[in-house]
This record gives sequence, C-alpha cells and structure tokens, in this order.
Amino acid sequence: MKKNAIELGLKENWKQFSLLVLVNAFVGGMVGLERSILPEIAEKEFGIAATSAILSFIVVFGIVKAISNYYAGTLANRIGRKNLLVLGWIFAIPIPFILMYAENWNWIVAANVLLGINQGLAWSSTVVMKIDLVGERQRGFAMGLNEFAGYLAVGLVAYLTGWIAGEYGLRPYPFYLGIGLMVMGLLASIFFIKDTRRHASKEGDTSEIALLKNLFWETTWKDKNLGSVTQAGLINNLNDGMAWGLFPILLAVRGFNLEQIGIVVAVYPAVWGIGQLVTGRMADKFCKKDMLFVGMLLQALVLIALVWAGSMWQFVSLMALLGWGTAMVYPTFLATIAENTHPKDRAQSIGIFRLWRDLGYAVGAILTGVISDLISIEAAVGLVGALTLFSSAVIYIRMKCGEGSSIRLRSMFARPTVKC
Repeated sequence: MKKNAIELGLKENWKQFSLLVLVNAFVGGMVGLERSILPEIAEKEFGIAATSAILSFIVVFGIVKAISNYYAGTLANRIGRKNLLVLGWIFAIPIPFILMYAENWNWIVAANVLLGINQGLAWSSTVVMKIDLVGERQRGFAMGLNEFAGYLAVGLVAYLTGWIAGEYGLRPYPFYLGIGLMVMGLLASIFFIKDTRRHASKEGDTSEIALLKNLFWETTWKDKNLGSVTQAGLINNLNDGMAWGLFPILLAVRGFNLEQIGIVVAVYPAVWGIGQLVTGRMADKFCKKDMLFVGMLLQALVLIALVWAGSMWQFVSLMALLGWGTAMVYPTFLATIAENTHPKDRAQSIGIFRLWRDLGYAVGAILTGVISDLISIEAAVGLVGALTLFSSAVIYIRMKCGEGSSIRLRSMFARPTVKC
C-alpha cells in the first residue's frame, strides 16, 4: 500500500476524525456562551423589555449563519475544507471580547453576525470533512459523533456560563470561556487538520448516484426525500431558536434563578448531544423516514406539554425528551442528504439544506417574539408545537425509506423483521 494512499472509513481515518470531533466541540461551545444569559443581559444591563427586541440577536445569527452555510458548500469545493474551517475561526476572534465589553445592544447584535459566519463556515466544514472521511459506511454514526460533540459543548458551556454569571456577575467572567475556545479551535484547525477533498474525489469515482440537475430546487423541495429533510430542518431550528430565546425568559417569569435556568437550558442540548451517539448509529441501521417522523412527532408533543409545565422536574424531564427528539433527527438529516447525493454535489447540497435549516432560527425568533409580545409566551410555544406536528406529517406522507437494507423502526416492537 502506498504511503499516501487515500482510504475511506472511520477506522482508517480515526486520528483526523477524532481531531475534527474535538474542533467541532469548540465550535459548539461558542454558541453555548450566549445560550443561558444573553436574554438576562438584555433586560438587566440594556433595559430591553420587549421579547421581540431581545430575540433580535437570534434573528441576525440565524440569517447570517444560513447565508454562510449556503456559500460554505461552494467554498468547500473551491478553496478546500481546511481553509474554510480556518476562515470560520478567524471570524470568531473578536466575539468573546465584544460580548464582554459591549456598551449597547447593537454591539451584541454585531457579535452575532460574526458568530453566524463562524458557525456557518466552521461547522459546515467539519460536517463535510467527516462525511468525506467515512465514505458510504457509518455516515449516521459519523454525524452523530459530530453533532454529539457540538451540542454537548453547547449544553456544557451554557451551564457553565449560567453558573459563573450567578456567582460572579453577568459580565465579563462568563465570556472568558470564549477566549479559550476560540484560541484552541483556531490553533487546532491551522496546525492539525488536513484537507479531505481527495477523499471525496475517491468516493466520487465509484458512486452510482446521479448528479442533481438543479441542486437548489431539488434539495429545497422537488426531490421528495431531500425536500422532506429540508422542511423538517427548518422547523427543527425554528424550535431551537424559540428554545434559545424564550425558555430563559419563561423560566425567569416563573421564578427560577440564574443557576436553575442554566441547568434547565443545558439539559436540552446536552441530551441532544449525548443522544446522538445512539441515534447516529440508529440512522445507519433503521429507515431514515421513521427516525425523522418519530423524532419530529416527539418534539411536537413535548412542546405542547411545556405550555403547562411548572416545576423544576417537569421542565427538566420535558427538556430531556425534547433533546432526545432532536437527537433522533439531527444526524439523520445529514446522513439522508449524503445518502441521496453524489459526492460532487454533496457539499453544496448540505450547504443548501443548512441554509434553510438555519433560517429557522430567524423565523422562530421573529414569529415567537411577536406572538409572545402580542399574546403570551405560552401561545408562542404552543404554535411552534403545532408547526412541528405538521412537519412530521409531511415526512410521513412524502418520504421513502431509501436503502433496501434499512430496517423499519417499528420492527423493533414486532415479531418479524420488515425490510424497506
């Protein structure tokens, strides 16, 4: 075997894969910086009372990240995956300093412009690089590990910032974590990560999947599997945008302190992250349609139940279930995109999917912010639950299972094993 021969597979590329998992944890941690305390900063330090105004930072973040995702797909093929990752980290350099020393809310919004670019470029590049490395096998598990690292870091940093804010104040101490994350992520990307375009080229030489005629339209809606994934991704992140912005406010209104808010808010992404170690493997084995339908349905039921939650244990339990529902769909989204696209189309198709998915942050923040101001927070949460229920129905009606070897999820509870 030649020394520089390209091999596909998780076992064959475990060193680079592990480094990418670590780097994506740093990427996720940058989002966790804001997760539990930014709405509190808006009210206490800048005197912003309207929910829609507070959620402006999520609107900006979602739009910028969505656009960055779209261009990340093209740039990944043009300038290389590694260069795209490093560029994403360069945009992250000022973020913790702006959050520490911002004198008005406009600076917070500006920090979220940079955060959106950082997440769009850096997270997208780690997704594409992992799919390049593993080839056709274990895509779901690969995405489960990627999203596990990212969202576990979101939850951990969200908890730590909430705890630090409760002990030492809202600023600047919680954001010192961001400096460490940014430095480690940038240095690791520059000195240890290698580009994976040659891996994608090798898989492309043997792939039997046809190239898409119109990448944007096929990924957005026309292809039944890709379109179903894309709409569900948008609704899923609409949920997440609401959870990010409204749940800390809802908990504060119901009398929870900062440390309690930090715990409740952290449970959701932590279960979401850890759960993907299991659901990623499930996405390789079970019908992806079933995984997506059940995951979105569970999210819908939990969101509707959250309207009536009152105690700490109720919130923690429901947030854990919400995290599990999201864990079922997140690695399955990306594994389904990879399964239904040629390696030459894959980076751009993932970028288009992530464009629509992360526009959900903006849609969710605007929609729920306006409804919260006009009616109530509970009404906003209930509406998002209803939209999620509708999304699960779209998956049930439009999607097909895909690979002939995939197992129907319901066969786990039945006597015979039914193949798709």
